Amino acid sequence: MKMRRPHMLGALGVLTALALLATTGCAAWRVGQSMALARQSEPFEASPAQATVSLLVVGDSTAVGTGASSPAASIAGLIARDHPQLTIVNRARDGARFADIAGQLEGQQRFDAILVLGGGNDVIRFTGDAQLEQDIARAAELARVRARLVVFMPSGNVGSAPFFFAPWSWLMTRRSENLHRFVRQAATDNGAVYVNLFKEKADDPFAQRPDELNASDGLHPSDAGYRLWYGELNTQAGLSARLAALRR
Repeated sequence: MKMRRPHMLGALGVLTALALLATTGCAAWRVGQSMALARQSEPFEASPAQATVSLLVVGDSTAVGTGASSPAASIAGLIARDHPQLTIVNRARDGARFADIAGQLEGQQRFDAILVLGGGNDVIRFTGDAQLEQDIARAAELARVRARLVVFMPSGNVGSAPFFFAPWSWLMTRRSENLHRFVRQAATDNGAVYVNLFKEKADDPFAQRPDELNASDGLHPSDAGYRLWYGELNTQAGLSARLAALRR
């Protein structure tokens, strides 16, 4: 009797199960590391006496600076280093999705600039595409009326993180692509600036230099990783020049 070929979904299920069995111990250790880093993290804020410009930072753990050695090594801390007369209010929280980020943008207070860092939790926790697109659009609409300058910098290719192994890494890459597509469109629709951190794994520095750019959990950036992101923020969005222009 000729044997029937297994259904593709069944084969994928077997591969997934084998991958999970092979990586369960490592994954559990990395989850513990990630939770420990989150407990240690603290969002950077600044209230200089002679402040001339205000910045609101919203987002998830990447906006908090989880994985950095100190709050000063986070994106917000690096911005403050270069702009000592900048007031920084940081409402970011570990674990936040874009629905939560929209909540962080609620209120009547206006700022000169808003920086939105996030999206990784929506990728990892499987927020549906339609819901994610709606949540991102809502965040962009709220940010538009709160500040003259709005910059979106969503997480890079989550599939490049050492935290994930194939086939999960492939899925995380495709979901990261969708995240960036939705953010890019929302930024265009609302006059915001979009910073593209997404690269395919073969070209992603976080995959090519994992020990240097990733924190101990293999998921969050290290100090060097945040410096790289900060460089992209200035190269692609011209953030430092824009903040300087707001002072005039």
